[in-house]
Amino acid sequence: MTYEHISFETDGGIATLTINRPQALNALHVGVIAEMIDAVDRVRDEGTARVLVLTGAGRAFCSGADLAGGGAGGAAKRSGPPDAGSVLESHFNPLLERLFALPVPFITSVNGPAAGAGCSFALAGDIVIAGRSAYFLQAFVNIGLVPDVGSTWLLPRLAGRARAQAMMMLGERISAETALDWGMIYKVVDDADLAAATHAIAQKLAAGPTVAYALIRQGIRDCMDKPLSEGLMVERRNQLKAGRSVDFAEGVSAFLQKRPAVFTGK
Repeated sequence: MTYEHISFETDGGIATLTINRPQALNALHVGVIAEMIDAVDRVRDEGTARVLVLTGAGRAFCSGADLAGGGAGGAAKRSGPPDAGSVLESHFNPLLERLFALPVPFITSVNGPAAGAGCSFALAGDIVIAGRSAYFLQAFVNIGLVPDVGSTWLLPRLAGRARAQAMMMLGERISAETALDWGMIYKVVDDADLAAATHAIAQKLAAGPTVAYALIRQGIRDCMDKPLSEGLMVERRNQLKAGRSVDFAEGVSAFLQKRPAVFTGK
């Protein structure tokens, strides 16, 4: 696929997907999402990337659905009553599920406003790092819609029910510093340092035990909604898989030899 709305590159095991519509604050329509799905599938299938970074071009991470371009389903021409959820089923939700199912770590580098669906994608990262001027906004109520793209599932788990519900119902901006204080994100850095800080984390993950990373990210989600006994079984199954990886053998060997481990992601 030729990309018109995103840029995508892989270098040194780090895949970087940049939403590239700065003139529209990286608003999302079905064309953007289709290209993002293609890029994420490449990360999954090609086996050259060991970490994915998602960010936005210009002064925004992502302003959410492109209402003028039918991003929320409202501008799409169809017979019968409008269905603002149809584009979720066909495009947005499949992208989110692909991101959660990736076999490699997923970093979001939030370089400005992350609103609506953009807020959902920003907070979906395994590690979320934000510039100091970034903010998070659940803007759906401002146009009479409900939060989507996983927001009602994800936000209460990150910030707690009371804060998540107020954020969704009041439609207020949450600063990067507040998001950090609420436990929604991992780190806040000065805007000028965001790219370098993101790259340093990505480099560390790209050189790490990829199989273990995949099992960690899957295991956390599996265990969040299970009782302790079932969570322990998830850990037991995942440890079986991790213990059979090449990286585990290398990690033990390096420990015994008192040298840095050289992980290959296998």
